[in-house]
Amino acid sequence: MIANEQLRSTDILTREKILADYQLACESRQVSLLGRRDVMGGRAKFGIFGDGKELVQIAAASAFQRGDFRSGYYRDQTFVAALGELRWNEFFAQLYAHADLAADPNTAGRNMNGHFATRWLNEQGLWQNQTEMFNSVCDIAPTAGQVPRSLGLAYASKLFRNNENLQYLTNFSRNGNEIVFATIGDASTSQGMFWETMNAAGVLQVPLLMSVWDDGYGISVPVEYQTTKGSISKALAGLQRESHDEKGIEIITVKGWDYVALLETYQQAARICREEQVPVLVHVQELTQPQGHSSSGSHERYKSKERLGWEAAHDCNRMFRNWILENGYATDDELDTIEAEALQIAKKARSSAWSAFEQSMKADVEAAADLIQRAARHHPKSAQLMAIREELRRTVNPLRRDSVSAVRHVLRLLRNDSESLRRPLKDWLAQVDTENADRYHSYLYSHSPESPMLVKGIPAHYADDLQLVDGYMLMQRYFDSLFARDARVVALGEDVGKIGDVNQGFAGLQEKYGELRITDTGIRETTIIGQGIGLAMRGLRPIVEIQYFDYIYYALATLTDDLATLLYRTKGGQKAPLIIRTRGHRLEGIWHSGSPMSAMLGSLRGLHILVPRNMTQAAGFYNTLIKSDDPALLIECLNGYRLKERLPDNLDEFCVPLGVPDKLRAGTDVTVVTYGSMCRIVMEAAVELVEMGISIEVIDVQSLLPFDVHQSIVKSIQKTNRVIFTDEDVPGGASAYMLEQVVEGQKAYRYLDSAPKTISAKAHRPPYGSDGDYFSKPNVDDIIDGVYEIMSECEPDRFPPL
Repeated sequence: MIANEQLRSTDILTREKILADYQLACESRQVSLLGRRDVMGGRAKFGIFGDGKELVQIAAASAFQRGDFRSGYYRDQTFVAALGELRWNEFFAQLYAHADLAADPNTAGRNMNGHFATRWLNEQGLWQNQTEMFNSVCDIAPTAGQVPRSLGLAYASKLFRNNENLQYLTNFSRNGNEIVFATIGDASTSQGMFWETMNAAGVLQVPLLMSVWDDGYGISVPVEYQTTKGSISKALAGLQRESHDEKGIEIITVKGWDYVALLETYQQAARICREEQVPVLVHVQELTQPQGHSSSGSHERYKSKERLGWEAAHDCNRMFRNWILENGYATDDELDTIEAEALQIAKKARSSAWSAFEQSMKADVEAAADLIQRAARHHPKSAQLMAIREELRRTVNPLRRDSVSAVRHVLRLLRNDSESLRRPLKDWLAQVDTENADRYHSYLYSHSPESPMLVKGIPAHYADDLQLVDGYMLMQRYFDSLFARDARVVALGEDVGKIGDVNQGFAGLQEKYGELRITDTGIRETTIIGQGIGLAMRGLRPIVEIQYFDYIYYALATLTDDLATLLYRTKGGQKAPLIIRTRGHRLEGIWHSGSPMSAMLGSLRGLHILVPRNMTQAAGFYNTLIKSDDPALLIECLNGYRLKERLPDNLDEFCVPLGVPDKLRAGTDVTVVTYGSMCRIVMEAAVELVEMGISIEVIDVQSLLPFDVHQSIVKSIQKTNRVIFTDEDVPGGASAYMLEQVVEGQKAYRYLDSAPKTISAKAHRPPYGSDGDYFSKPNVDDIIDGVYEIMSECEPDRFPPL
């Protein structure tokens, strides 16, 4: 049985503090109750609340200092309010999805309720001083999804504390004194992300304070179905350190209704984290959830009457009230007054937020109704038009979509009328489309002066005494120069350190720059990414390795749910410029085939996806990324490390711009668009095609996100009138994506004399061996035959069918 050590008596208990804490607990409970009513009444779509967790969150907040971080989840409303970072009208604005930062400064209505975020970035998208803030990383809804990044946030404190070259970054740390408060519901501790993080935290010895809110259920599933021994603290007992000299974690258990014990527990846990740099798990037991899991249903469906009775008796707010009365800190009348005042505060905040939300819709409704009325005057379809207007005017709680939809309907009815009649409606739609693009679509990528899209290309320069080196040696020299000039840069991943990565790109660099900067990790892709995200959130410039591209699936949830959405879901309030380095293309074998590009394109909007054909281009991309503030995934060509390349003499300066294709070969008959290792295959095919009388223009797109920002590929098609897209992904994957971008997006269909063609890999992963590769992925013969087939179709006399 894990028990608390003898806790020190707290010196922070005063009548004023106790009653202020009770006031906050009551206010938070009331906004939860009113929030659920708003969902049931139709004002909001969904609600999930922190009722039953009020007391423990007040206690946790009491140990929180400026510069600390909360990496929590969607029931932490009391925690954030206790830090002074949440006003109740903002709570309701988020519930209503009010798409205005003035109303919801956390996410501008983009997240469902209970997702809180400190705005680290100013209006230009540049960092503000985190050490002066009570920092909340924007919450995410996927269970345990908030946990991997907490490891990196805490690891950053370790680096700031132990690397004196980082002490100049005073806006991000006070010598590593910051700790990370992570929170999670007990049922979510069943997720592998949680276990991986706790193990890694114990290995790394970082100041992570992990709180588990345990109310006994995961929606309807009781804890005995969730956790071995029915207790996460017992299940993790093997990680408990047995002495101060042993690496491990501290584990503390406490009841969620015991006010004094909660305060003492969090003071103790924070002290251990802050002073000893040891992770602590606080298992908060016997919590309740008075309204059930969410607004989607009632917990009375799965809890017994006995359990419901126990929960009513052990409600933390009720237990707190009893404790106050028993210890003489207040009378019944005084507490009744506090409760009544809390209800009025909650109601006033709700009313204010709803009024502001309604008002934000009013202008669109009035403008649309007025435009429709004007169009209806003396018009043969006046009755139909006025019916649309009246339907809009009668809409209860109208939204922006109602006004826009009404005007679009009217424009369809007026499709045969004069442009002068339709113009005011079209102009209004264009105006609101621009406004709504900002409300709902902006900040997928950086808008700041540090955006990678603003980094100008600098060509590689070569000295007269040209030097040829293996690709891996070029990477060694590049990373050596990068680490020498920027103390913020760290690298971590499997086998990165001692052996210098599996392909020797970091060979010898750990010995030169130390383990703090170039660090080996366990086989734990999810928390490698989490480490990188947390470091990037705190002003460092991590390069994290996923050893082989196929292994990225282990970390895909963290990449897509957290990293890719961060800037967007905070509407420019938070960023994490993480660089993920991996290697792929032309690998052999089912689990090492290396080209799942379509999965990335579909999952990682919000990251840049870069596919350099060789190590020189890779180095140029790294230079661009280090200067900028967006996250990116860069896939190096595995079969390029032993190929000879020219060594630029401006290796630490030249930059490859994002979204700019590179023409590798000029041609006149067919444009072939590709990337990565396929470039060498297509270039080899081009040599034989010349002997057959066919000239192909070869274009390396270089980056898939962004893709050809200057629309240069269509210019090649205007010349050749034929195009093939080829890559190693599955059919309908990245080659189809490129086709859509060019043929539809760049309107290249207007210049095609032949049907566009894709040459991709087979629908399955390649089997092992050279034959498996040849018959599964596009090869030189496939490219030659594919190009020839197009030419044979249009000029059969010159190019008879093969």
